[in-house]
Formats: sequence, C-alpha cells, structure tokens
Amino acid sequence: MILTTTNSIEEHKIIDYLGVVTGISTNKHSFFKDDLNENIEKNKEIAFQQLHKNATKLKANAVVGIKVDIEFLEQRYKTIVSVTGTAVKVI
Repeated sequence: MILTTTNSIEEHKIIDYLGVVTGISTNKHSFFKDDLNENIEKNKEIAFQQLHKNATKLKANAVVGIKVDIEFLEQRYKTIVSVTGTAVKVI
C-alpha cells in the first residue's frame, strides 16, 4: 500500500476515491525528552497501522493527503497521535 502526504502519486492514476480513513493512538508519557520522543514514535507507528488497516477494509491500495496531528494532554500525561488521509484505488 502506498501512503503519502501528497494529493497525487507520481506515475499512478487515481481511479476511485473510497473515503476518509483515520488511525488514532493514545498513550501515557513521562516528561523526560527521550521517553517522550520514543512514545511519540510508537504512537505514530500504531496510528499508521490502524490507518493502513482501515484503508484495506475499503479495498484501497493507497492513501493520499495524509496529515499527522500530535496533541499533548499535560494534565493527564497523555500523547494523542491521529493520522488522517483519503483512501484511494490507483493504477
């Protein structure tokens, strides 16, 4: 599956737009920089796996226009990563 932040894929033609797909991951974190960076990377990976799974359910072979949003809920010591894009079929 092709995952991209761009709205098109070079040398491919989008033949069908299948819908918006998302992946979200949340986790508690510490305030130590190394732990926070590691936590964000793990959450991003989980969110992208969910995005991929949701796109596969729609029979997509690519997701375009991907946006990544990272939020910190300091009062709850949580990091939230959400990934959103458009599932498409390309040839």
